[in-house]
Amino acid sequence: MNKIGKNDESCTIKSPSGDLGSEVLTTTDYHFPEQTHVYHGKVRDVYSIGSDTLVMIATDRISAFDVILPQGIPYKGQILNQIASKFLDVTADIVPNWKLATPDPMATVGLRCEPFKVEMVIRGYLTGSAWREYKAGARTLCGIVLPKGMKENEKFPSPIITPTTKADEGHDQNISKEEIIALGLVGRDDYEQLERYTQALFRRGTEIAAQKGLILVDTKYEFGKKDGKIYLIDEIHTPDSSRYFYMDGYWERFAKGEEQKQLSKEFVRKWLIDNGFQGKEGQTIPEMTPAYCKSVSGRYIELYEKITGEKFIKSDSRDVAGRIEKNVKDYLSNNGSIRLNR
Repeated sequence: MNKIGKNDESCTIKSPSGDLGSEVLTTTDYHFPEQTHVYHGKVRDVYSIGSDTLVMIATDRISAFDVILPQGIPYKGQILNQIASKFLDVTADIVPNWKLATPDPMATVGLRCEPFKVEMVIRGYLTGSAWREYKAGARTLCGIVLPKGMKENEKFPSPIITPTTKADEGHDQNISKEEIIALGLVGRDDYEQLERYTQALFRRGTEIAAQKGLILVDTKYEFGKKDGKIYLIDEIHTPDSSRYFYMDGYWERFAKGEEQKQLSKEFVRKWLIDNGFQGKEGQTIPEMTPAYCKSVSGRYIELYEKITGEKFIKSDSRDVAGRIEKNVKDYLSNNGSIRLNR
């Protein structure tokens, strides 16, 4: 678990973008009715309400290499929450999901499920960390034998699933299907169902992206179980969990060995690498200037508008913490009977 920030208050700070009156939400410490527990993740803070409900707040924190970076990104939480909410809705026919409502642009209320202890990563192209391993000589990834002679950003013959462990602390680790089953992390029947859901969700995401002129390169899904039923939980197809290339010019750039134009958090990782940081001991996070934070915010807004086809409308960023608290409490108060009887 990543403990950050202050105790006894929700923390908003002036946006480094310089927007008048704009704030970023980097820490929360709410006390909702019937609250039993709170978990502070790298980006999301999850509040347990009673025994069956979660309130998930997407903060403006940003992480890379499993490290929370020191500056928040304006509107990032709103962007992540709204993209995830939209994709949960348009994939509900494939797999049931945890979402009940989005009472605030930065908050989702949903069913509390017991999470599986693995993340289902699916890759359509050889890029990112997979490419870095391949370039270093690896030809097997999570028990899957990779084709020889591949180039960076090349499409796999068919998408591959490369799961990782879900670590409470430190780095997630690559793991194979057979290791997952042998260790008892997930039973065979459940795991094979997770594979089917993962492939179907990726196909749907790929189709939607293509309609917007994008390529869904890779992504991850998280699942949980409630009353014996598997649910899709957490986020889906956001820039924090997914990588997108622009379809226009992909083949030309690939043929020339050029970097792909992409919409994802990978540009943040590359900026960190270029400035000597990969989350390793003794390394220092480079300065995140106001201009840099504003540019990251702009990239997130660009992805939102590109993948949803909708204009991004910035929410009122004055007293963000207070707004979220009011909206969530109003929802819980008005929907308590529905929540408890679901």
